[in-house]
Amino acid sequence: MSAFVFLDKNRGGTVAESQEGTGTPFADLVREALKPKGMTYRKLAERSVDPQAGHKISPSTIWKVADGQPIRIEKKVVRAFAAGLGLPLRTVQLAVAEEYVGMVADDPFQASTPEATVVVAHVPGLTAGDMPKVGELLSRFASGNDSAPNSRG
Repeated sequence: MSAFVFLDKNRGGTVAESQEGTGTPFADLVREALKPKGMTYRKLAERSVDPQAGHKISPSTIWKVADGQPIRIEKKVVRAFAAGLGLPLRTVQLAVAEEYVGMVADDPFQASTPEATVVVAHVPGLTAGDMPKVGELLSRFASGNDSAPNSRG
């Protein structure tokens, strides 16, 4: 809740409601993996095994995701999908977060460097210009002044 309060103050009290239904990035990843000739729900499920816990994704779960239906999201499920899709875990995590939680996680300030990656979680549709306090905070960190801006105003 505090993240939304911060965004509200950051934008002068004009935060629009989350743009639900603006995309299905997780389902899109699954549908893309199913495109090659000969790929089936069963074949994709066979590859979708969490390397840590051994959790396996069923063909019906693959179908539900591809169809845009909600599933129960757990870390082991996301790791299994990443393995099955042959994608980095972070890519799948970001797609899941956007589709199921409605949050986008990216670097709208293009502040990432080879030494540090900047990730800002925000509602879809916001740009760097919509988040001046976040930009100010990043500038302070980059300059070595890591004290947080006054957020009580």
